[in-house]
Amino acid sequence: MAADQGLRLPVVYNTNGYESPETLDLLDGIVDIYLPDIKYADSENARRFSDVPDYVEIAREAVLKMHGQVGNLVVDLNGQARQGLIIRLLVLPEDVSGTYQTLAWIRDNLPRTVTLSLMAQYLPLHRGTEFPPLQRAITQEEYDRAVDFAWDLGLEQVFVQDLESRDVGIPDFQVDNPFNWC
Repeated sequence: MAADQGLRLPVVYNTNGYESPETLDLLDGIVDIYLPDIKYADSENARRFSDVPDYVEIAREAVLKMHGQVGNLVVDLNGQARQGLIIRLLVLPEDVSGTYQTLAWIRDNLPRTVTLSLMAQYLPLHRGTEFPPLQRAITQEEYDRAVDFAWDLGLEQVFVQDLESRDVGIPDFQVDNPFNWC
């Protein structure tokens, strides 16, 4: 309805990647930019840390379907994303996320020009400290190895972050204005 009334902004679907084919079929032609996470490459870790034993298979199938719908990221002359896929990978301590396996899977199943966001922002918030090895943030060395591995695989479109970015934009719910980051 909004598009019929003149909305010309791309529709972005930010998801944890755990999507059914039926849901993605409903979104085909509506979503312009998919922004899925691939959280794990190992079913045991998906079950242990997120209580989702079939996450790996479902997320990978979903990412392939998303790419089939919108293709690689397309930006306009102003550098604004208009259509495509951006896969987000959060590097976790001791490679709990299976970053290396996921990067190899991406290389083997998608174009090397697919856009990735290799995120360094993990912090053990809420109950994260109760789940070793997630009780700590990643190290610079862990993140640098993941970035180097992505480049070594020949992946061409990889957004990287500074480790300091993990401290930006975290609400402090112990104060009256938890979203005051200035």
